[in-house]
Amino acid sequence: MNAYERDYSHLTVVSEDTRALLGYLNIPRLKQMLKEGAVGETDHVEKAMQRFQRSGKVYKVITMDTPLEELESFFTGGTSGSSGPQEFAVVTDGNRRFVLGVATKGDLEKFVKRRPA
Repeated sequence: MNAYERDYSHLTVVSEDTRALLGYLNIPRLKQMLKEGAVGETDHVEKAMQRFQRSGKVYKVITMDTPLEELESFFTGGTSGSSGPQEFAVVTDGNRRFVLGVATKGDLEKFVKRRPA
């Protein structure tokens, strides 16, 4: 499992047919589920993934062009229509057709610390 070998905390799950974003795997939660025997290494991803709630929910679009201040506000729950603080952001293209990556609050904090003043 490559997520163990890398520093990933969340992995997105997309539809094989439509590439629509279905949900995500929380890697610490997945490790716990494996340890407890709730899922096995040969189980399908859908058994361990957390699905996005689509009905009646408006999602904030985060793209490569989203200002860092807006991303920080998203993580703290300060955006309008927010459902509170968020663990991670799914970064997509402007049309929300492709998932480009996942950013966490920790990623943003590390980036800001490394950035020249």
